[in-house]
Parts: sequence; C-alpha cells; structure tokens
Amino acid sequence: MTLLFTLIMIQALLGAFDNLWHHEVTEKLPSKRAAAGELTLHAARELLYAFLFFAFAWYEWRGGWAVLIGTVLAVEVVITLADFIVEDQTRHLPKLERILHTVLAMNMGAVLIVFAPILHEWWSAPTSVRPTAHGAVSWVFTVFSAGVLAWSVRNALAVLHHRRPPEWVRNPLKTFATPSGRTILITGATGFIGGQLVRRLLTRGDAIIVLTRDADRALDRFGPHVRIITDLKALETDTCIDAVVNLAGEPILGLPWTRARRSALLRSRIDTTRALIELFANLDRPPRVLIGASAVGYYGVRGDEELDERAAPQPIFQSTLCQEWEAISRAAEAFGVRVVSLRLGLVLARDGGALPSLARPVRMRLGAILGSGRQWMSWIHIDDAVRLIEFALGNPALHGAVNAVAPEAVTHEQFQRELARTLHRTMGLRVPAGILRTLLGDMAQLLVDGQRVVPVRAVTAGFVFQYSEVGNALRQLIGRSPMRSVTRRQSVYYNGACALCRVEMNHYSRRCETAAVPVRFVDSSIKYDALAEYGLRREHLQRRLYLESPNGQMVSGVAALTRLWAQTPGYQWLSTVVSLPIVRCITEMVYDHVAVPILAAVENWYPPEPLSRGRILGS
Repeated sequence: MTLLFTLIMIQALLGAFDNLWHHEVTEKLPSKRAAAGELTLHAARELLYAFLFFAFAWYEWRGGWAVLIGTVLAVEVVITLADFIVEDQTRHLPKLERILHTVLAMNMGAVLIVFAPILHEWWSAPTSVRPTAHGAVSWVFTVFSAGVLAWSVRNALAVLHHRRPPEWVRNPLKTFATPSGRTILITGATGFIGGQLVRRLLTRGDAIIVLTRDADRALDRFGPHVRIITDLKALETDTCIDAVVNLAGEPILGLPWTRARRSALLRSRIDTTRALIELFANLDRPPRVLIGASAVGYYGVRGDEELDERAAPQPIFQSTLCQEWEAISRAAEAFGVRVVSLRLGLVLARDGGALPSLARPVRMRLGAILGSGRQWMSWIHIDDAVRLIEFALGNPALHGAVNAVAPEAVTHEQFQRELARTLHRTMGLRVPAGILRTLLGDMAQLLVDGQRVVPVRAVTAGFVFQYSEVGNALRQLIGRSPMRSVTRRQSVYYNGACALCRVEMNHYSRRCETAAVPVRFVDSSIKYDALAEYGLRREHLQRRLYLESPNGQMVSGVAALTRLWAQTPGYQWLSTVVSLPIVRCITEMVYDHVAVPILAAVENWYPPEPLSRGRILGS
C-alpha cells in the first residue's frame, strides 16, 4: 500500500497545482461562461476523488464493494479523457499544462497498475466494508478529500451560475426608440461603473462600442445592444466615435503593493490609455471628448486639509499612479480632444465596488473601525458617478481634473457607524492602524489614511448631486425601507401558454384588483412583441417572468416575483423572506435550474388555452 499511497499523493499534489495555477490563476475558468462544460467535468471528477480519498483513508472495500471502487475509477478515467478533449477544443493549452496532463495520465496509469492486484484481493474476500487506518496517511487523505470536495462544490456552483440565462436577459437593457446619432467607446464597461454607464447611455439612444479583454463577459452583460471589440485595431479609420470613456484598470485595493503588483496596476491603466491615443491619431475624425477615470488618491495623504482640484499631488505610489494616468490622457489634447479626468472617490453601489465588502462584516456583527477612525472618506453614490460622467460628456466647458465625490465627506468612523445604523447593527470593534500597516504595507494608506476632497468644479459647472449625505445614500442602497404602495401602474409579463403560470397570475390579478393595486398582467405568449425595445424575443418571454416598473426599469425571475409579492395583499411576508441575501441566492438557483425547466416541461404536457382566452388582466 505504501507505493500506492505515494502515487496517489503525487497525483493529488500535481492535480492541485494544475487546478490552482492553470484553472484558477491563469485561465480563471470559474469566471468564464464558455468554460461551463469543462467545469462540469471538473466538478464531477473532483467529487469522485473526494470519495476515493476518504475511501482509501479509512476503509477496505471487500467482495462486491470492490466493484464500486473499480467503477468509480473507471468513470474517473472516462471523465478525464473527455476533459482532455473538451480542453483541446475550447481553449489553447500552454506547454506546461500539456506536460502536466501527460504526467498526470502516466501517474494515473501507474496507480491503476499498482492497485489492480489489491483490488483483485479485495474482490476475492467476503463482501464487507472493513474499517482500517494508515496512521498519518489517513489524515492526509482526509484533508485531500475535504479539499477536492470543496473544489467540486465551488465548480458546481460556477456551472449553475453560467447555466443561467445571460444577464441582459435576466436584467434587460432598454434602448431608446430613436437613435441619438452619437457613438461612444467605453473601456472597462464590464466593471460595475461601466455597466451602469452603458445602461444609462443606451436609454438615451447612444450607440455603444465596448472594448474588453473578455468578450464572453461583455456579451453576457450587454447582448446585442452593444458592439464588442477586443482590440482597437478592429476599428476602421473612418469609424465615427463622438466620445470615449476610459474606465479600464485593475482594482487598486486587493493584493499587497509588491513591485510586480505596482507594475500591473500601472500597465492596466497606461497601456489602454496609450492605445486610445494611438487610435485618435489614426481616426479620420478624433472624438470630441475623452473622459478618463482617475482617483482622489492623486492628492496623496493630506490629513484634514480640504482639497479641491488645484491641490498638489505627492511623491507616493497612489498619487504617482494617478499622475501618470492623467498625463497620458492629456496627450489626447494634441488631437483637439477635450480631456476630463474624473478623480473618483469611494463609489458606493449595491452590487459592486467596496460597499458589499464593507457591509458584509457589519451584517455579521463583525464590523470594525480601522485605525483612529478620524481619516476622511470621500465617497460618491453610483448614480451620481454615472450622471457626472454623462454631464461631462455633454458640457463643452468642463475640462481638466474634476473631483467625482459627494459634497460632504465623512470620517471613516462616521461612515462605519452610519453603515451599522442602516443595517441595524452595533459597531464596537477596532483594528489598530499598526496591524494593517504591517500586514498590507503601503496599501494600508487606502484604509487608515484618507483625503478630504470637495467637488468644486462639478458644482461650479452646475452639476447637482442627488445624494450629498452618506446616510441617505446608504439607506437607498442597502437599507430596509418599508413597503410602499404603488401609485403608478406596473406591468407583469407572464407565459400564458403555461397552465400553472396562468393559474398563479390569475390569482395575483384577482388579489391586486380587489385591493385596487395598479398592476397589469400581460400574457406574453400572445403579446410577445411588447418588450421588443429591450431586445427580448418570444423564447425569452416564455421562459421567465418579467416586471416593468413605471420608470421603465425591467427585472425578471425572482426579482420580479419579489416586487410583485411586495404589492400583492397577503404576500408581503414572502417578499421580505425571499429578499434575505442567503434565501435570495438559493431561490434564484431553484428558479433558474428547477422551476423554469419543470414549467417548460409542463407547458408541453398541457396545451395552451384557445387564443380567445388570452387577455390583459388588471388593465
């Protein structure tokens, strides 16, 4: 058994390296929708390995039980061969990964050769599962089992995530019926600021070109509503681009600022901006304006000093990073391009940026004040950030540096206590600044030092902030606001060809009608062209429930049901329960992967009612 266990350990360590380095770090497979097939095979194989590690650690499988072990090993070999084929067909494998796969295959062959006589011996014995132990090896194998089981679950969840309908189908984008005639190129559009900006610009009729390294992700988010390119060289010289918004750049808060990390942060900003300048030189007509993202880190560490756009920078990394980024952007002025550098503060958003990470420990009653708590935080609500970009695009008088922060900065302690108050939690923990500086090095400046920035140029130019007070911003983003009655009509689009859906919507319609709740129920199997402005086709409407609010915002699936329940008498409690984060996540998986497939099957079993029965309910 010693030789067998040695070979298995080698297999486990090589497989772990392959998973960690190639699948996670290099290829980032769990984040790629196109890798769903490969991840399915990985999850299945890792589940088998979890069983085998535990089985070999503590038991001998004798008699008929030996067939189970042999079968699991045979299935593992088949899955591995299928995985090799899928990997060759879907992505380019680097030499190291090919070599590693060859070594893994040879080592697995050695495992099977060594294990064959042991398996035969087990087969020859009376049928039983005999407990055994192999000292430290058993515990090592148990750790391996737990590790690959966790990896299997993680990959399975990623597969479920990728098997959902695309984001543009789940959260439709509305386009303006009459094109504006403007074309805007956006880099970093798949980020949380860029995604919100694309949605806003589409609603005013702009044509959007998205430059991205991950075309699959952009296609998932925006679908047919935008043009997606992965290289600026794909644009012809006669391409008409009216404006460019450059939001590309790796998040500055993350891994420690090692030399390699600093270089990566700088390259992610400088290389894209330099490529844009080269594009401007090649276009027959350069764009009128370039909006470039920067950050309030430009000002460095300044204590309580109030900083407007005239304040000087400092010779520290976060400042020099912004200085070099803005300097490259200003090179566009040589081509007659108006350049605006938005120095963004902490952008608060419900589903992106720093706020979810800040709110999570507070929800778990682990929120803490970092350092003295007196360091300033300059922040801005995502809606104001997007509106300010739109404002800068259309205001020819605005140029140069513009502080993209709310008028009222707060200290870190004020922010944390307001966050705790919004989430109905207490705030009692503190983390000394020295610990953070020791662990994070210079990057700790982002957490324990700050800037008190004021948006002088934006306000002077006439921009009006919707959220100037942090409490209002947090309550709007993550607060528990009471249910409010609907005063303007909402529209629910359901699949009337599904008998169960029809019965359920009829029930909600009667309740809303009795309570005079203005909700209109539309059978999308008949009026399937009603949502063409969102790019939704008949097959989309027949597979999901959609709810359109009076302001034109469209949600679907569980989000639509939650809003409908919130207004339907007798169902408000269900809306509250399903809105809880963990329950919401589970419910969405059940809806996408269980409810929708079952309802699709039921629709095939029961023919739809005659068209004469189709109608708009609650109108």
